Amino acid sequence: MRVNRRGAPGTKWHADATYGKVNGHWCSLYRAIDREGNLVDARLSPTRDMDVAQRFFAQALEVVGHAPEQVTTDGHDAYPRAIREALGEGVHHRTSHYNNNRIERDHRGIKQRYYPMRGFGSFAAAARCCSAFEELRQYCRAQVRSGAPVSLAERRRRFQERLAAVMAEPTAA
Repeated sequence: MRVNRRGAPGTKWHADATYGKVNGHWCSLYRAIDREGNLVDARLSPTRDMDVAQRFFAQALEVVGHAPEQVTTDGHDAYPRAIREALGEGVHHRTSHYNNNRIERDHRGIKQRYYPMRGFGSFAAAARCCSAFEELRQYCRAQVRSGAPVSLAERRRRFQERLAAVMAEPTAA
Protein backbone atom coordinates (compact mmCIF):
# COMPACT_ATOMS: atom_id res chain seq x y z
CA MET A 1 0.00 0.00 0.00
CA ARG A 2 1.57 3.27 -1.11
CA VAL A 3 0.08 6.47 0.25
CA ASN A 4 0.48 9.71 -1.68
CA ARG A 5 1.86 12.41 0.59
CA ARG A 6 2.07 15.01 -2.17
CA GLY A 7 2.79 18.44 -0.72
CA ALA A 8 2.65 17.29 2.91
CA PRO A 9 6.36 16.91 3.75
CA GLY A 10 8.43 20.07 3.95
CA THR A 11 11.48 21.12 1.97
CA LYS A 12 14.15 20.13 4.51
CA TRP A 13 14.61 16.40 4.83
CA HIS A 14 16.62 14.22 7.21
CA ALA A 15 17.57 10.85 5.73
CA ASP A 16 19.32 7.87 7.26
CA ALA A 17 19.41 4.10 7.25
CA THR A 18 19.01 1.87 10.27
CA TYR A 19 19.55 -1.87 10.53
CA GLY A 20 17.29 -4.78 11.37
CA LYS A 21 17.52 -8.55 11.22
CA VAL A 22 15.62 -10.42 8.56
CA ASN A 23 15.92 -14.20 8.55
CA GLY A 24 19.22 -13.96 10.45
CA HIS A 25 20.79 -11.35 8.11
CA TRP A 26 21.16 -7.62 8.67
CA CYS A 27 19.13 -5.43 6.29
CA SER A 28 18.96 -1.65 5.92
CA LEU A 29 15.79 0.35 6.43
CA TYR A 30 16.16 3.67 4.64
CA ARG A 31 13.95 6.39 6.11
CA ALA A 32 13.46 10.09 5.50
CA ILE A 33 11.46 12.61 7.50
CA ASP A 34 11.05 16.33 7.10
CA ARG A 35 11.99 19.03 9.59
CA GLU A 36 8.64 18.69 11.37
CA GLY A 37 8.90 14.90 11.73
CA ASN A 38 6.47 14.08 8.91
CA LEU A 39 7.26 10.89 7.02
CA VAL A 40 8.78 11.39 3.59
CA ASP A 41 9.36 7.74 2.72
CA ALA A 42 10.79 4.40 3.91
CA ARG A 43 12.39 1.51 2.01
CA LEU A 44 13.81 -1.81 3.20
CA SER A 45 16.84 -3.21 1.40
CA PRO A 46 19.17 -6.18 1.91
CA THR A 47 22.18 -3.89 1.25
CA ARG A 48 23.32 -0.34 1.91
CA ASP A 49 24.95 0.92 -1.27
CA MET A 50 24.77 3.53 -4.05
CA ASP A 51 22.11 1.78 -6.12
CA VAL A 52 19.71 1.40 -3.20
CA ALA A 53 20.29 4.99 -2.05
CA GLN A 54 19.47 6.28 -5.54
CA ARG A 55 16.30 4.16 -5.71
CA PHE A 56 15.28 5.35 -2.24
CA PHE A 57 15.62 9.05 -3.09
CA ALA A 58 13.90 8.56 -6.47
CA GLN A 59 11.02 6.75 -4.74
CA ALA A 60 10.78 9.52 -2.10
CA LEU A 61 10.66 12.15 -4.85
CA GLU A 62 7.90 10.23 -6.64
CA VAL A 63 5.83 9.85 -3.45
CA VAL A 64 6.16 13.46 -2.30
CA GLY A 65 6.02 15.13 -5.69
CA HIS A 66 8.69 17.78 -5.06
CA ALA A 67 12.40 17.83 -4.37
CA PRO A 68 13.62 19.24 -1.07
CA GLU A 69 15.80 22.32 -0.76
CA GLN A 70 18.10 20.54 1.67
CA VAL A 71 18.84 16.97 2.75
CA THR A 72 20.75 16.23 5.96
CA THR A 73 22.45 12.84 6.22
CA ASP A 74 25.04 11.14 8.42
CA GLY A 75 27.79 11.28 5.79
CA HIS A 76 27.55 7.81 4.25
CA ASP A 77 29.65 7.71 1.05
CA ALA A 78 26.70 6.85 -1.22
CA TYR A 79 24.49 9.80 -0.27
CA PRO A 80 26.10 12.77 -2.09
CA ARG A 81 25.97 11.17 -5.53
CA ALA A 82 22.57 9.54 -4.92
CA ILE A 83 21.06 12.89 -3.87
CA ARG A 84 22.61 14.70 -6.81
CA GLU A 85 21.42 12.13 -9.38
CA ALA A 86 17.98 11.36 -7.93
CA LEU A 87 16.92 14.75 -6.56
CA GLY A 88 18.89 17.15 -8.75
CA GLU A 89 21.90 19.45 -8.58
CA GLY A 90 19.98 22.22 -6.80
CA VAL A 91 19.46 20.22 -3.59
CA HIS A 92 21.85 21.26 -0.83
CA HIS A 93 23.35 18.18 0.87
CA ARG A 94 24.41 18.69 4.48
CA THR A 95 26.29 16.03 6.42
CA SER A 96 26.33 16.10 10.19
CA HIS A 97 25.97 13.45 12.84
CA TYR A 98 24.58 16.02 15.27
CA ASN A 99 22.12 17.76 12.95
CA ASN A 100 20.79 14.37 11.91
CA ASN A 101 19.74 13.43 15.45
CA ARG A 102 16.13 14.17 14.48
CA ILE A 103 15.94 11.05 12.33
CA GLU A 104 18.09 9.02 14.72
CA ARG A 105 15.49 9.69 17.44
CA ASP A 106 12.70 8.93 15.01
CA HIS A 107 14.14 5.44 14.37
CA ARG A 108 13.04 4.55 17.91
CA GLY A 109 9.45 3.91 16.84
CA ILE A 110 10.21 1.11 14.39
CA LYS A 111 13.02 -0.26 16.57
CA GLN A 112 10.72 -0.55 19.60
CA ARG A 113 8.28 -2.51 17.45
CA TYR A 114 11.01 -4.68 15.99
CA TYR A 115 13.06 -5.60 19.10
CA PRO A 116 10.47 -7.82 20.87
CA MET A 117 10.07 -9.87 17.68
CA ARG A 118 13.86 -10.52 17.51
CA GLY A 119 13.85 -10.08 13.77
CA PHE A 120 11.63 -10.89 10.86
CA GLY A 121 11.20 -14.30 9.26
CA SER A 122 11.23 -13.19 5.65
CA PHE A 123 12.19 -10.12 3.65
CA ALA A 124 8.66 -9.74 2.21
CA ALA A 125 7.12 -9.79 5.69
CA ALA A 126 9.68 -7.28 6.95
CA ALA A 127 9.05 -4.91 4.03
CA ARG A 128 5.27 -5.09 4.56
CA CYS A 129 5.56 -4.57 8.31
CA CYS A 130 7.97 -1.63 8.04
CA SER A 131 6.00 0.21 5.38
CA ALA A 132 2.64 -0.41 7.10
CA PHE A 133 4.05 0.67 10.47
CA GLU A 134 5.46 3.89 9.01
CA GLU A 135 2.25 4.76 7.15
CA LEU A 136 0.02 4.05 10.15
CA ARG A 137 2.31 5.96 12.49
CA GLN A 138 2.27 8.97 10.16
CA TYR A 139 -1.51 8.78 9.78
CA CYS A 140 -2.09 8.70 13.56
CA ARG A 141 0.26 11.60 14.35
CA ALA A 142 -1.58 14.31 16.23
CA GLN A 143 0.71 17.11 15.12
CA VAL A 144 1.59 18.11 11.59
CA ARG A 145 4.02 20.83 12.70
CA SER A 146 6.36 20.35 15.64
CA GLY A 147 5.70 22.76 18.44
CA ALA A 148 2.10 23.27 17.38
CA PRO A 149 -0.03 23.73 20.51
CA VAL A 150 -2.39 20.75 20.62
CA SER A 151 -4.04 19.84 23.91
CA LEU A 152 -3.89 16.29 25.20
CA ALA A 153 -7.66 15.92 24.84
CA GLU A 154 -7.45 17.07 21.20
CA ARG A 155 -4.57 14.65 20.49
CA ARG A 156 -6.54 11.80 22.01
CA ARG A 157 -9.66 12.74 20.00
CA ARG A 158 -7.70 12.92 16.71
CA PHE A 159 -5.96 9.61 17.40
CA GLN A 160 -9.22 7.81 18.28
CA GLU A 161 -10.90 9.25 15.19
CA ARG A 162 -8.09 8.13 12.89
CA LEU A 163 -7.79 4.73 14.56
CA ALA A 164 -11.55 4.15 14.13
CA ALA A 165 -11.19 5.00 10.42
CA VAL A 166 -8.31 2.55 10.04
CA MET A 167 -10.14 -0.21 11.89
CA ALA A 168 -13.31 0.30 9.81
CA GLU A 169 -11.47 0.05 6.50
CA PRO A 170 -10.82 -3.75 6.48
CA THR A 171 -14.47 -4.47 7.28
CA ALA A 172 -15.65 -2.19 4.47
CA ALA A 173 -13.58 -4.07 1.89
